[in-house]
Amino acid sequence: MNFITSDKKKGIKIWAVLIWLVLWEIIARRIGQEILLVSPVAVILKLMEMAGQISFWLSVLFTVLRIASGFLAAFFTGVILAWISSFCPFIKELAAPLIAVIKAAPVASFIILILIWVPSRNLSFIISFLIALPVIYTNVLYGIENTNKELLEMAEVFRVPWGKRIWYIYMSETLPYLRAACSVSLGLCWKAGVAAEVIGIPSGSVGEKLYEAKIYLQTPELFAWTLTIILLSVWFEKIFLFIIDHVIRVE
Repeated sequence: MNFITSDKKKGIKIWAVLIWLVLWEIIARRIGQEILLVSPVAVILKLMEMAGQISFWLSVLFTVLRIASGFLAAFFTGVILAWISSFCPFIKELAAPLIAVIKAAPVASFIILILIWVPSRNLSFIISFLIALPVIYTNVLYGIENTNKELLEMAEVFRVPWGKRIWYIYMSETLPYLRAACSVSLGLCWKAGVAAEVIGIPSGSVGEKLYEAKIYLQTPELFAWTLTIILLSVWFEKIFLFIIDHVIRVE
């Protein structure tokens, strides 16, 4: 299995974005049918129009609360479970089949099964949790198990208290894996969470708005909601990683 050890990305160049936007605009104009492909200018105008409506912000709040809560639940569960598993082989072996099943099962299957058991309004929370948990658990566990053994031996010799070992050794060694796992799983949470809402169609959600835009062939609105999801995903990732970098960082 390939573990994520770094999430350092080269920044997206503005000129590259502009080229793609220009190409999009040209293709949209060539097609000349907004129902098939709307121009980026029309998408921005539609998004600005939607942002002036209270229903838009209520839908955004509905989805953000559930997807963010699902991710945070997966974050704490994954970190705690990985820590326990690293020191308890029985728990590690017990968790392995469950994590493997969650990783391998299609998201659509989870969505349909969960809809049998829980109301659709809680669907995106559960799906976000299930999507993020294996990524965080696996990477944090790998980071803990690959902590520098020489540092641990030195800490044992000098009888460094366990609290300081955890913070200055384990946390320092594991943090890059945790940060990278969060970066990846946050994007997956938004994709899977909104997809779950499109299938479950909970009232007042972003997924419901996407579904309605598709049903009524409102292409500008469909693109505007998609842009909204992308912006929310990027902003939430930046905020969470900022917290990790400046609050949980080890000095």
